Amino acid sequence: MSEKRRTLLIVEDDPALQKQMRWAFDQYETVVANNREEAIAQLRRHEPAVVTMDLGLPPSPDDVTEGFRLLGEILALAPDTKVVVLTGQHDRENAVRAVGMGAYDFFAKPFEPELLSLTLDRALRLYDLQQDNRRLKIQQGSALSGVITRDAGMLKLCRLIERVASANVTVMLLGESGTGKEVLARGLHELSPRRNERFVAINCAAIPENLLESELFGYEKGAFTGAVKQTLGKIEVANKGTLFLDEIGDLPMPLQAKLLRFLQERVIERIGGREEIPVDVRIVCATHQDVKGLIQAGRFREDLYYRLAEIVVDIPALRDRDGDAVLLAHAFVQRFANDHGRGSMSLTDDAVQSIEQHRWPGNIRELENAIKRAVIMADGNCITADDIGLNQDDSDEGLQALNLREVREEAERRAVVRVMARVNGNVARAAEVLGISRPTLYDLMNRFGLKKEIST
Repeated sequence: MSEKRRTLLIVEDDPALQKQMRWAFDQYETVVANNREEAIAQLRRHEPAVVTMDLGLPPSPDDVTEGFRLLGEILALAPDTKVVVLTGQHDRENAVRAVGMGAYDFFAKPFEPELLSLTLDRALRLYDLQQDNRRLKIQQGSALSGVITRDAGMLKLCRLIERVASANVTVMLLGESGTGKEVLARGLHELSPRRNERFVAINCAAIPENLLESELFGYEKGAFTGAVKQTLGKIEVANKGTLFLDEIGDLPMPLQAKLLRFLQERVIERIGGREEIPVDVRIVCATHQDVKGLIQAGRFREDLYYRLAEIVVDIPALRDRDGDAVLLAHAFVQRFANDHGRGSMSLTDDAVQSIEQHRWPGNIRELENAIKRAVIMADGNCITADDIGLNQDDSDEGLQALNLREVREEAERRAVVRVMARVNGNVARAAEVLGISRPTLYDLMNRFGLKKEIST
């Protein structure tokens, strides 16, 4: 099977030149955009490593304003993407300006396809090298080393965190309680250019409403009874760094308006003060609540949501991460055994089975607490299901699903049943849908004791 072609985004409003470029660069999977809005949509959809773009774009093709606006947005949304700018023959000033903003290179029109192809190839190689270096840093135990997973969805999420960390955009982390939102928020900070500045976290649900405003924005001496000195708020303390607003869904409406003003103006006023104080801080927020449901219920401002959710990261629950519960459990056993001087400890088979069967409504936090308690309470060096003490009433499958032959046969049986029902017992049609011959289908039906008149 041939290797999947890499994606090249071509931003060009001239249909003839679009066609020429698609023909010249047929080694890529080319996608095109005619204007800035289409380019951003294609960027989000395809995440191309390399982009070529004309600076003169609609609605004013003779002006470079729209082109530079698009260049800035691409570099903000996908800072590792390599942008090759195409300019007029005598437009060196704008070409240099584009490179100064962060474009990889520039070419004057009309260009030689062979030369531009070499530049695109070098840009792609540089992009791949940077991605490999970033993955290597992660594997060597940097910012996301605390994320223990083999689940494909979580690995993809970690790659997303790596990509957006260097972009100065607000990030909203969504997930159930205990899924590791603060771990990922710290990872965003540590992978960002702000890593040497402060990471400041505040839980909006843990502080009484009448105190939360002063915690966030600070206050001047004498602003209220007990304000005996000037005190900086969390936003100001996090200046140049990252502010993590946990449980943002619990932020009171009056403070939502004040936070929105800060996000728009990037200045704050302390309580009791009149001075506007500029603050440069990256906002990362998190919540376990359905924010769009809160908006519909009138409990969360829609305009604030769009300011906070430039990038949204959905964190899967532990029960949806295949194999991760046991993987994490082994790691927690080792950690807590070392912390409590218990020596070498391990999980018994029944303990592993109980961990696999449990639904973990409290996610990683619940698992961590259960293993910590079991390490402390276990009589010997082996941790049993009784030591963990999980309620198995909510389990829906056990170790019966670990035998590959049984898994395969059950999957085949269910597929045959569903397809035969869908085609109303037509064996020829069912064999076609299943991609097998009719004799093979008859063999499967006989093996599973199924009759032609199958129903679900």
